[in-house]
Amino acid sequence: MKKICTVVGARPQFVKLAVISKQLRKTYQEVIIHTGQHYDYNMSDVFFEEMGIPHPDYNLGIFGGTHGHMTGLMISGIENILNKEKPDMLLVFGDTNSTMAAALAAVKLNIPVCHVEAGNRLGTLSNPEEVNRIVTDHISQIHLTCTESASENLVKEGFSNSVHLVGDPMYDAFLYYSLHDSKAFLHEFKRIDDIKIKCPEDYYYLTCHRQENTNTDEKINNILHAMNLLDAPTIYPVHPRNREKVIEICQINDYKNIILIEPVGYLDSIFLVNNAKKIVTDSGGLQREAFFAKKQCVTIFDYVIWPETMKGHVNQLAKPIEQDILEKLGKKVSFDIEYQPFGDGHSANRIVDEIGRYFG
Repeated sequence: MKKICTVVGARPQFVKLAVISKQLRKTYQEVIIHTGQHYDYNMSDVFFEEMGIPHPDYNLGIFGGTHGHMTGLMISGIENILNKEKPDMLLVFGDTNSTMAAALAAVKLNIPVCHVEAGNRLGTLSNPEEVNRIVTDHISQIHLTCTESASENLVKEGFSNSVHLVGDPMYDAFLYYSLHDSKAFLHEFKRIDDIKIKCPEDYYYLTCHRQENTNTDEKINNILHAMNLLDAPTIYPVHPRNREKVIEICQINDYKNIILIEPVGYLDSIFLVNNAKKIVTDSGGLQREAFFAKKQCVTIFDYVIWPETMKGHVNQLAKPIEQDILEKLGKKVSFDIEYQPFGDGHSANRIVDEIGRYFG
């Protein structure tokens, strides 16, 4: 039986791992390496528990610090494990420091790299995730894409036979876990002051964590001020990195229309997506999930991450400026129910099939 080392480190990767690992283990021996990039219970452990993901075989516990410091530690730690395990392939997802570090460690040991969610491009090296994507793609042997546009990007960069359109494993997970029986459907959440609350019948869902949107008080305040003016409360799971600043801004400005809650697991987040009026986010994953749920979304970011979600203005870019956010939320949008650019919900099977074809 061939051995595959799978490396994860952040929330979106845990979601992909949940659906892919189930299929992968039917044919291969899998060794899971968790870098620790997302490290506390609400950012990591709860995903493994509620989604039934196998417990990681290794957890490097690497988080915090500069990109270079974190990536260097990850390369060294992963290299040690790869030397010990001697896998036949390395499997990585997405665009995090964990992804690039693992790919670099593997390629220097002549271990083939399979990149799931390959080919996405913003068109700027000013974004750290873009650097991770490009480096990982250019040292991978298998490029598995979620969308046609990602495949086209890779062909333009000189790849051809290694590129395979498989669909989006996050869509697999969304379809499966939207029907999953869970405590999430009790509609209860924990506020940041430890008080449990019932989910409002009508609400907006906000996530905001990118450095570009949180590096000044003015930007965060603009976003929160816009949400506070809406016709229903906003539920905002606060990222640990922004917690103190967000609490202070909400208290100073008396933003009573914003409900600050602890970070949520995947099932709770899917519940919030499926039942929200509209969604405001700076997350690449959440804007896709909004698209899956046919919910209008405003993405606070300078670049289009998933062009497929922009059709019919169902997802629009906005600056961290109050008026721009409110204007975009107020636009009428049109969903095309026949438009399914992220596949049919069976990408995990195709991913395992492509790995099998590589091994012959």
